[in-house]
Amino acid sequence: MTEYGRIVGETSGQGRGGAAGGGTTDIGASAADFVFNAVDRVAALPPEGLVLLAVIVLASLVVLKRAF
Repeated sequence: MTEYGRIVGETSGQGRGGAAGGGTTDIGASAADFVFNAVDRVAALPPEGLVLLAVIVLASLVVLKRAF
């Protein structure tokens, strides 16, 4: 229900801890946002950054293979 353009029951987040806006935390949405933001960040890297990232991932896989 809305009143004066605001949702009734929505708090301003002042004077209390937790998530601002009075809403509940949706773990699934948060995880999906994390994945999509990571994909966007990698897609925005310059070519040199992508090469460096690939080298780091491959080196990490080699280290893990030797460790286990």
